Amino acid sequence: MVEKNKIPRHVAIIMDGNGRWAKSRGKERLYGHIQGVESVRTVLQAARRAGVGYLTLFVFSTENWGRPREEVDGLMELLCRSIVGELDSLVENGVRVKIVGDRSAIPPEVAAHLDTIERRTANCEDITLNLAINYGSREEITAAVRRIAEQVRSGMLDPEAIDGNTISENLFTAGIPDPDLLIRTSGELRLSNFLLWQTAYTEFYFTDVYWPDFGEEEFRKALAAYSLRDRRYGLVDNTKL
Repeated sequence: MVEKNKIPRHVAIIMDGNGRWAKSRGKERLYGHIQGVESVRTVLQAARRAGVGYLTLFVFSTENWGRPREEVDGLMELLCRSIVGELDSLVENGVRVKIVGDRSAIPPEVAAHLDTIERRTANCEDITLNLAINYGSREEITAAVRRIAEQVRSGMLDPEAIDGNTISENLFTAGIPDPDLLIRTSGELRLSNFLLWQTAYTEFYFTDVYWPDFGEEEFRKALAAYSLRDRRYGLVDNTKL
């Protein structure tokens, strides 16, 4: 059992390994994504019960459009089906959903579902579920720089006033606290263009478990590991000198 005061306020997850999990069972990659939805449901419930305030899931990256057309189409259909199927449960359980990413390339039907789930859950307060869809951190930072440059050009912003908060306020994640803990499943040891700015002082937790096998027990292991970390944010703990 992790003490309440050591529970991360914000957990971000790179949900990796769906395709490899399916392949190991002789199935198509989409089968792994379908099973991965169950892990999303389980981990969301576990995070809510543990007292996590924000859960951010890397659902679909800007690079994922380069995957086979059948897989991309299947993912979009699965996303829509999941939103429709889970909406009432999300509202009942106080889950507020926010979409993080560039919506311009998202198919209109999918975008309409995303708008619906944000609108229907806007007043929920138990936990915020951020879905990173068509998200890439370099693209996000580039877009933020453009917005800031436009504010300077229009005279709305003095260049001397630009600081870290200025950048944060112009990212897709504006208004969302930086992650305290980032989990990546499947054994990969990289960020893959995910929350590069926001994870400057985030604690990382890597596991070999594929996402479809990542349930409540594995999530609690990650929370327990986080509770043992000494977060100094670049400072020195004077008590240990």
